[in-house]
Amino acid sequence: MVWPALYLETRLFSWWAIGLGLLVEFFFVRWLFGLSVKRALVADFSANAISSAVGLILIPVTGLAWEVFPASVINWAFGWGTFNPVTWTGTFLLACLVTTLVEGLVYRQWFARDFLFRSGQFLWLLLANALSVGVAFASLWLSPVRM
Repeated sequence: MVWPALYLETRLFSWWAIGLGLLVEFFFVRWLFGLSVKRALVADFSANAISSAVGLILIPVTGLAWEVFPASVINWAFGWGTFNPVTWTGTFLLACLVTTLVEGLVYRQWFARDFLFRSGQFLWLLLANALSVGVAFASLWLSPVRM
């Protein structure tokens, strides 16, 4: 059984997506939390390492949960298969949300105790993760996975 979250996960764990994601998120982390360069690097790397480890399970599981509901209803209503624009969009949004929540918890616990309580920080971190996930996501169309 294969679903879009499994395809996306293969790209999220490629060296170039990880490197680009760390670079993009570094600037957001430094700006959002006012950390020194060294502390921002440690925070960025730590949050992304934990997010990757947790995401290894959560991204496919949330993708599978999406497939059970609501995608099964949407697919039935439109006569679509698993790989359709709505499911791809849902997969992208869930991957962004999962990584942002996990990273946010890491930042809040060890680097920025007031994270999520200041106006807009979560949305900025979500944007940073959307850019990171977006690069991996877009690569699926530039160079599709071959089975």
